[in-house]
Amino acid sequence: MPFPRLSDVTVARETLVTIGREQRISADSHMTEPPDLWEKRLPPALRDRAPRFPNRGDAGGNVRVGGWDPCERLKDQAYDSVSAEVLYPTRGTVAWVTGDPELEEACCRVYNDWLIEFCSAAPQRLWGLAMISLWNIEHAAQELERCRKGGLRGATIGLVPAEDLLYGSDHYERFWAACQDLAMSVNLHINSGPGRMKFSPQQRSGLMPDGAAGHKWDCMKAVGNMVAAGVFERYPGLNLVVAEAGVGWIPFFAQEFDYYQMSFGPSPIGLGRQRDIPRPPSEYIYRQVYGAFIQDPVGCKLLPEYGSDTFMWSNDYPHSACIWPGATRFIAQDLGHLVPEARAKVLCGNAARLYNDGQLPPPADPPGDVKDLEAWNKVHWHE
Repeated sequence: MPFPRLSDVTVARETLVTIGREQRISADSHMTEPPDLWEKRLPPALRDRAPRFPNRGDAGGNVRVGGWDPCERLKDQAYDSVSAEVLYPTRGTVAWVTGDPELEEACCRVYNDWLIEFCSAAPQRLWGLAMISLWNIEHAAQELERCRKGGLRGATIGLVPAEDLLYGSDHYERFWAACQDLAMSVNLHINSGPGRMKFSPQQRSGLMPDGAAGHKWDCMKAVGNMVAAGVFERYPGLNLVVAEAGVGWIPFFAQEFDYYQMSFGPSPIGLGRQRDIPRPPSEYIYRQVYGAFIQDPVGCKLLPEYGSDTFMWSNDYPHSACIWPGATRFIAQDLGHLVPEARAKVLCGNAARLYNDGQLPPPADPPGDVKDLEAWNKVHWHE
């Protein structure tokens, strides 16, 4: 079962009833890929190097049939009044740390083929993100276009790039241009990317849990490199999403970025700003950088001033930190202070604009006949 964050905030029953009727789209949910997906589908010459998962339960803490069976996924969506979900990989992220560009690219393609098949069962509710390998940028642009034609809604790339290829590098220019041209957002999820091959939470965060600071640092570095390198200036139609790192840090980061960028002269060793960009960093961040959160009381208090158009609610289904089922109380705790119109942006409008050309999906299906929640949640892998 999940272990969502708890809160002692008292929520009025009428607020729960109201929010329970409001449309919601999860901007960060996950697949549970079959553990033998790559062993079966990689080209024969690469199968002996396929990622292997001997422990079938190692998929983020919660293994549900809805992670690989679209019919079961739709039942789970209906049970918690979810209209649609943006779908990120789980096991698939291993591709980015294989250390083998050819294998990585092939693994991403296998995942994308499988995800296209999955989402085709209900494209109005299943909004998949294509996994993209970025070593060969021309291949990356071609795969992006193929996946766009296949019905996927955006690209997901590793949050932590290789040390010598940060996202401010010219290496990625062709890819950013393709994302803008195809209206495919770039999506960064925590705990992903080739740079994590050398990752050590103990070295980075000391005695703190890594999630308390490390995830936010990864996001700041990725976003900061793109802003400072002028990526968003050159590609004003490019949208970037950072997922599962909360959103409360974004306004403070934007504030501090502005201060150091505007107050200090250029410096080749990083003491001041390193590059000139024509606008304050915060302008790019508030215009083109989106954040998906599960539960974030601080971020939601700041939301009316800083994130009404770019913050997005998510349930993280079916991972251990998810708030499925029973999201209504958590939404009420975080967003109950907003007027319905403002809450609707965060619950569904911003995601619909980013992933579905501004069109809301159909309202959530009515839940099935689920009388025994404990039995409902005792779902295991098929033998």
